[in-house]
Amino acid sequence: MSEQLLEIKGLHAGVEGKEILKGLDLSLGRGEVHVILGPNGSGKSTLMNVIMGHPNYEVTDGEIRMEGEDITGLKTFERARKGLFLSFQTPEEIPGITVENMLRTAKQAMTGEKVKIIPFRKKLKAMMEELRMDPEYAARYMNVGFSGGEKKRNEILQLLMLEPKLALLDETDSGLDVDAVQIVSNGVAKFHNEENSCLIITHNTRILEHLQVDRVHVLIDGRVVEEGAPELIEEINRRGFTHILDEQEEK
Repeated sequence: MSEQLLEIKGLHAGVEGKEILKGLDLSLGRGEVHVILGPNGSGKSTLMNVIMGHPNYEVTDGEIRMEGEDITGLKTFERARKGLFLSFQTPEEIPGITVENMLRTAKQAMTGEKVKIIPFRKKLKAMMEELRMDPEYAARYMNVGFSGGEKKRNEILQLLMLEPKLALLDETDSGLDVDAVQIVSNGVAKFHNEENSCLIITHNTRILEHLQVDRVHVLIDGRVVEEGAPELIEEINRRGFTHILDEQEEK
């Protein structure tokens, strides 16, 4: 089994005929936490959707490998079974399906094994308490009537219950107040261990407080133009992306 959990090589992809990713390279090892930074419109969310296999996005060149296996042509549900999970920037409401039923069905689909109800409900209740969610929300339709913060906590609840190998977190902390960011940060830290990995897009570095970041990637115009240690986050917080953009124009 490859210690490189995710490898992306020469990835070109876009939507509706518009190329957004323009030869992107990125690799992430098992047990690592990587952060993606970049100005608006640089291709960050597109990258997450393409990794997850969103059908609206087309890969025109390059490859995506998960544990050494080429998954570029796999459908979204097949990638989920391989251990991929995407936390949406704007979670969808799903009327008619309760939180508990969705999670139990998803768990069964991922593992191929029947989920025992009593242990599942016990864990679900414990995870909801950890995220300061009212346990009664388990019987409510998925995200229907939830506040923005409740939807984001529900994303982390799914992460904790489904236990994927790779969590793709697309601005899961956006629009949250200080207390909610702290809860989400704690939830991500509870999920992460040496056997799984996180790839995180964020504009609010507080979500990283309880995580050891291994690598930072800066995306500009659909490419990774700079990589570095966690100190790169502090530099960008201090200086912004202007100096990187200027360097790219000079090349």
